Formats: sequence, structure tokens, C-alpha cells
Amino acid sequence: MRLFQIRGGVHPDDRKTLAAGRPIEALPLPKLLHIPLQQHIGAVANPVVQRRQYVAKGELIARAQGAVSAPIHAPTSGRIVGLGLYPANHPSGLSVRTITLQPDGKDRWHKRIAGVDDPLALEPAEIAQRVADAGIVGMGGATFPSAVKLGLGKRYRLSTLVINGSECEPYLTCDDQLMREQAKAIVDGARIMARALGVARLLFGIEGNKPEALATLQRATAELDAPELDSAEVVRLPMRYPMGSEKHLVQTLTGKETPARGLTADIGVVVHNPATAFAVHEALRLGQPLVSRVISVTGGAISAPKNLRVLIGTKIEDLVEHCGRFREEPDRLIAGGPMMGQPIPELRVPVMKGTNGILALTAAETDKREPGPCIRCGSCVGACPCGLVPLSMAAQVRSGDLDAAVSTGLMDCIGCGSCAYVCPAHLPLVQFFNHAKGELAARGRAKQKQTETKRLAEQRAQRLEAQKRAKREAMAKRKREAEAKKQAKLEAASATAAAAQIDPSVETEPPTENLLDNAKRQAPESTQDKAVAEASA
Repeated sequence: MRLFQIRGGVHPDDRKTLAAGRPIEALPLPKLLHIPLQQHIGAVANPVVQRRQYVAKGELIARAQGAVSAPIHAPTSGRIVGLGLYPANHPSGLSVRTITLQPDGKDRWHKRIAGVDDPLALEPAEIAQRVADAGIVGMGGATFPSAVKLGLGKRYRLSTLVINGSECEPYLTCDDQLMREQAKAIVDGARIMARALGVARLLFGIEGNKPEALATLQRATAELDAPELDSAEVVRLPMRYPMGSEKHLVQTLTGKETPARGLTADIGVVVHNPATAFAVHEALRLGQPLVSRVISVTGGAISAPKNLRVLIGTKIEDLVEHCGRFREEPDRLIAGGPMMGQPIPELRVPVMKGTNGILALTAAETDKREPGPCIRCGSCVGACPCGLVPLSMAAQVRSGDLDAAVSTGLMDCIGCGSCAYVCPAHLPLVQFFNHAKGELAARGRAKQKQTETKRLAEQRAQRLEAQKRAKREAMAKRKREAEAKKQAKLEAASATAAAAQIDPSVETEPPTENLLDNAKRQAPESTQDKAVAEASA
């Protein structure tokens, strides 16, 4: 298959021999599991359990909220002992909402866990729904809910599914070992995802420094009986960082360039990680949600580097303990790879769905140097795989002119670190760009908040005005009704009086006052007549 060349990139020492080829080991059950509710891009999951509640392995403990979110399941059986804040696996070290589970040691699956006999017979929408219900996210580090990507076939004309097995970050070997040991399951998961996407072409891209993984996947695809697919091919990729960037991987395989700030789906391609494909296989065939993952624990400071299958929520110190702790005090702890990974604030933070590596690097490996002034050599420009000018963007960011940095291409930066890797002045270019993106995001949130506040204020003013108008109208209506009643009474009285004057047959009784006056006048006369009669007698 013809491959296409991408611009830029670097060739760092891969240092994968520390953990490469080491079989995947299952980490023993820890004493406690701290399961963050935010392990994915999108809305935070909402807990559905209470303290002291017993849960089985795979039972739902937090429900997804919104279209872009993912549910969370119990990694093992046990009792919920905490619902509160716990330090996050994030450089800030800030505490986030977390469920704490105490394992009971039985590791008993929930009774409702059941797979599908023939997942390929399901409708694409049902496959995507089952993937969503299993809480599967992108396991290469992006943690975007996989079901959302599996629904792209409704909005885009797709032709190809690419399984990104390049694993170009130095040190990391978890995907390599997973492809060696679970090649058939990965191919099966990819086939199920192809069914959900409605594509007939499968490509597995693997860098050339993983010959065993290449061989096992080639055998698995050769044995594949999939009449619904036009092709399923394993491609040997050149060893060049950042080959794992999905846009550059797709360009290498197809020759098509993804539009700026666009998706690979715009050119008919969707990319998933081999660990994600394996998780889809387990979810559809076995009914098992995502409760564990394979992680590389490596680096010069680790006594015995290993590839471990770890339950989500396990503390990093438990992994380090299982690997014989440190041979020397690490100069830096990193979650992920050395190029794009994030510093680990402390060892008690937990493993999450997107954690693919734990690195303990020595001072010799980090090679810290004080940054100097930019000499405008242009090395960063040649190394940038996106064709940007990092030296100009860095100057704009440092001067606070973020709008100019955006116009130069800041938002097209993928944060791969190639520019910083080749910089002779040792400038932390990626940190500059990440800081600028964070500041822009904060400004965007503030602007959105301001706009929302204004909208709510306008709605409130409209609502109050409507209430006042309704009150005025109600008062006017009551006044009109009262005047109408009064007018009706007056008209009725006038009509009665007019009828009495016109019709002589209408007899009216004299008023009561007149009768009383007549009685008073007649009373003296009667008395006088009586006196005269007595005198005559």
C-alpha cells in the first residue's frame, strides 16, 4: 500500500525496550478504589449510588448526563464508602467529585452482565447505544465518548475505519502488548465498529518498531471471514513522531488532508484506538462495561517496568508498589507519554479511563535546562507537523496578543511538543500554547456567561413587563365590567320610571310616609267629634 509523507515531525529515542514484550499482568485488587466522575470529555457523570450501598462488578454507579458524556461502572464488587472530593489525576491536583469503593475481594460480576451472540446482526444505532451504555471512551488519551464517534455515519459520508496502533510516544508499550496478546479480539471489535459506522474498509496502522504486533494482526486479519468488508489491511507505518496524531495518520494512509479545525470524518475517515476496539469487543460479545485498562508503568526510576491490567480508580502508588517501587528518586512523574503527558501531582491520585502510562523519569532522562532567548533559528518551524510558525506564536503569546496568535494558527496546534523538543534555547513552547488556549477558553466561558446573564436579565425584564401588563389589563377589565353593571342598573331604573308615566293603568302605592301623615291629620278630628257628641247628650 502506498503511503504519503507528512511534513515536520521528530525522531526521539523511543525507549520502549524497558517494558516492551513484557506480558500483561493483572494487578491484584487494591484496598480502595477512588473513581472520579469526570473521566471523559463532556458532562460530568451523575452518581446513582449511596454510602454503604453494596454494588457488584460492572454495576452502574454514575449515569451519563447529556449527549456528550459517559456512564461509570463499579470496577469490582464491594461497598460504597465515600461520595465526596478526592485529588484528581491532573497537574492542578485539585479535588473532584469521586466515588470511593471498598472491594470485598470476591470480584463478582453483576447478574445482568450478558453479551450478544451476533453483534454484527444488530442495527448500527443499537451498537452505538450498547457502546455508550458500557461507558467506553477513546483510550488513546483523548477520552472522547466512543459512541458519539460511532454515530458520525448519520452525518458524514464515511468510507474507512482506521485503528491507530502507532503508539508513537516514547516509553509506552501498552497498545503494543495488547495487540500482541489480543489481536483477534481487537479485529473483532474493529469489525463491530465498522458495522456501526457503515464502512467497508478497515485499516490497522502500526509503526515499524512493533514487528510482533504487526505479525499477529496480519495473521488475525488473514483469518478474518468478513463478507461485509471490502478489505481489512494491516499497514506498517514509518517511525516518526507524531504519527499517532489522527489527522497525520489519515494523511499518511490516504493522502487526504483534514481541513483546519475540522474532523477526519470530513474526508470520510474515522479513527479509533486498538484498546477502544478491544473494549468494544468485550462490551458487545461479553456484555462487560469499561472497568479496567492496560497501562505501561515504566521509566528509568521504576525498579521493574511492566504492562498491567488495572481497575479504574486504582491509586498510582499501588501500581508503583507492584513494580518494586523506585530504584532511585524520580525527577518527574508523568501520566501518559513524555511528549504530551501531564505531570502527576501525587502518587495517591487514581487511574482513569484515559490513563495509558505512568512514567517515573530520572534526572538524566528529563535533562532539565534553563530556557534562554529565542535565536530565531527556525528549527521549530521545520519540526511542526501542522506547518505553523511556533516562534511567532510564542512571541505573540508572551506579549499577551492572543488574537494575533490565533490568527497565526494557535488553534491548529495539536500540542505534540515537536517544537519544544528541537528548540536549542529549551523554550517551553507547548506550555506557552497550552496556557494561551486555556486563557482563550476562560475568556470564552466568561463571554458566554456574560451573554447568558444578559439573556436571562432580558427574559426577566420581559417577564416582569408581561406581568405588569397582565395586571393592568385585568384591572381595566374589572373596571369596565363594574361600569357596565352600573350603567345597566341606571338604564333599568330609567326604563321603569318611563313606563310608569306613560301607562295610566299602572297603579302605584303611595309612599309609606304619606299614609302616616294622613293618619296623624285624621286622628284629632275623630277625637273632637267624640267630645261634641258627649256634650249634646
